[in-house]
Parts: sequence; C-alpha cells; structure tokens
Amino acid sequence: MILQTAGSTPRTAPGGTAGMTARRDRVDTALAWSARLWFGVAVLGQLLFAWYVAAFYGGALAHGDLAQWNKVMPRGYVPGDTAGNAAIGMHMLVAVVITIGGALQLMTPLRRLAPSFHRWNGRVYVLLAVASSLVGLYMVWFRGAVGGLAQHVGISGNAVLIVLCAVLAVHHARAGRIALHRRWALRLFLAVSGVWFFRIGLMAWIVANQGPAGFDPVTFQGPFLSFLSFAQYLLPLAVLELYARAQASDSVVARSAMAVAMLVLSVATAAGVAAATMILWLPHL
Repeated sequence: MILQTAGSTPRTAPGGTAGMTARRDRVDTALAWSARLWFGVAVLGQLLFAWYVAAFYGGALAHGDLAQWNKVMPRGYVPGDTAGNAAIGMHMLVAVVITIGGALQLMTPLRRLAPSFHRWNGRVYVLLAVASSLVGLYMVWFRGAVGGLAQHVGISGNAVLIVLCAVLAVHHARAGRIALHRRWALRLFLAVSGVWFFRIGLMAWIVANQGPAGFDPVTFQGPFLSFLSFAQYLLPLAVLELYARAQASDSVVARSAMAVAMLVLSVATAAGVAAATMILWLPHL
C-alpha cells in the first residue's frame, strides 16, 4: 500500500502491558487506514483529472478544433506552430498515461500478484514522467506561459525534482535496495502529482475565499500563486517525510497526531477535488 515507507514494521510494547500493546495496535491501524483513505481520495481525484484531460483535449483533436485548447490553456494552440502544438498534445496524452500508471504502480496487491507488470509499468512511468518534465520546461521557458517569474521557477523546480526522484528510484531498484526504492518512488509520485495538487489547491482556495484572493485572475499573477507554485510539490513531500518519521517513532502521541493529520488532509483533498471538478473540469466537457 502507498505510504508503507521504509523501515515501517508492526510494533509491540517491549515489557509493556497488554493494554499498552492494544493501544499501540489501535494507533498503528488508525495510521495505516488514514493513509489508505488519503490515497483512495487522491486516486479518485486523479482519475477524474485524467478523464477530463482525455475528454477535453482528445475531444478537440477528434473534432479538428485545436483552438479549443486555448479556453483552458493560453497559447495551448498556436496556428502554424506544428512542433509546439504536437508537444502540447503529447504532453496531455502522457499526463493521462502517467496518472493511471502511477496509481497502479503504488498498489501493493497488484505489485505482489503481478511483479513483472509492476516492473514494466514502472519503467514506462519513469520514462514518461521524465519526458513530460522536459516538455514542461520547454513550454514554460520557450513557448510562453502565463504567470510570473516566481511561478516559472517553481514549476521548473518541480520538473527538476521529478527527474531527480526518477533517477534515484531506478538506481535503488537496480541495486536491490527495495526500501529506498519505495521511498523515492513515493516521492516521485508526489512530485509528478504537482500539477494536480496545484489545481485542487487553487480551487479549494478560491472556494474558501469566495473568489480569487491573493492573485490577479486576469494576469494570473500574485503572491498566492507564487507560493502555490512551490507548495504544490514541497508540501506533499513534507507530509510524506512526517508520515515516515511517525511510522518510525515509538511515540503513540506522534503516531496518533499523524493519523489525525492524514484524516484532515483527506477531507481537504476531497474538498479540493470536488471544487476542481465543479469549477475547472465539468464546465469544459
């Protein structure tokens, strides 16, 4: 299961009472299930995003009306720029494939039942994630993108981090260091999900503030968007590290607090997914 990080093992209370052991078991169960809940919410939200991308961008392509892309992505389609338009189309196709592939890659039952599929799916996932990151850098710095310099730097940092996590995940897998491989694979999944985190975070923020706040919706620039451009991947990665530390901790309080935090994050993620679905995705289908 996702978030089963390196070094996490079932715990008992050495020399402790049966009551203390039972309490630890309950806390361990709560922590594990809180992570499963968040993962389930995230996978559902990402599948909705993949469906939207396939339906909207693929639909425009099927109808021969690529100018429709500009409704949701300024300069998504540029007349006469065949190479650039093709890059955008491939970027969207890859987004759908890696969204589905990433969810499958982190499902423990599938990994155990079909290890060969896990390995090949992982290779495809890593290859496409790196390729998508490079295309993303091209789109930001050479084709023109909305937002200011801080946003472009934040997005570029995400792309660089994806490549780094991909390289280290493969490196540790080839060396047989499976625990470290899984840790870096989790980091890769969260880094690749940065674009998705940006969208659900932005929509949740708009709903919470009953409209745009902290940025100009016309220029798509402002302090909140600059913050979100970095937070879209740094915050999820920070939560993963806190979760790993909680799993490794002997403190019942720390593990309980992390379980509660994961429950809160599950609710927040669900709210962001609902907002993005209603505001961003469904209106364009």
